[in-house]
Amino acid sequence: MADQPHTTPPEISQYQLGESVGYLISRAKSTISNLVTQRTTAELGITSQQASILFMVATGKCLLAAELAREYGIDASAVTRLVDRLEKRGLLTRVRSSEDRRVVRLALTPEGQSIAGRMPAIFKGVIDGALAGFTPEEVGFLKSMLRRVLANSGCDPSGITRDSATNSGGESQ
Repeated sequence: MADQPHTTPPEISQYQLGESVGYLISRAKSTISNLVTQRTTAELGITSQQASILFMVATGKCLLAAELAREYGIDASAVTRLVDRLEKRGLLTRVRSSEDRRVVRLALTPEGQSIAGRMPAIFKGVIDGALAGFTPEEVGFLKSMLRRVLANSGCDPSGITRDSATNSGGESQ
């Protein structure tokens, strides 16, 4: 069988990936996540996802494994594995509800609380680097546009307005 030249269909070859909003959002998210992971691994010894989970529990936004699964768009078994690792490291515990024994809440240990407390500075440092050269107005516009994307996609953007990173003036980055 002779090698045939590879021809790319026009619907693929004419699509400019670098101009795709979805691709750019995905790359930006991936890059920021990798930068946060580099910092959390070096400074805290955990991944950005693990650190983010600790932060979400600390803020009270996600106190149940099911809430974490919804927030991160991952299945319950993946959340269970993440929580197991964090519990094994002594960073969080599972606490059975006294009102409903079927409900298991997540609670941070003192060490987990300490790590969660360090996350805003890490988030802010990474985002400040990624948004270097942006004016405050441009940052506000970007956030507004991203909230609209989320709303248009069926996500409640009001559930996300509690930004992870805030500057000393309390204004979200």
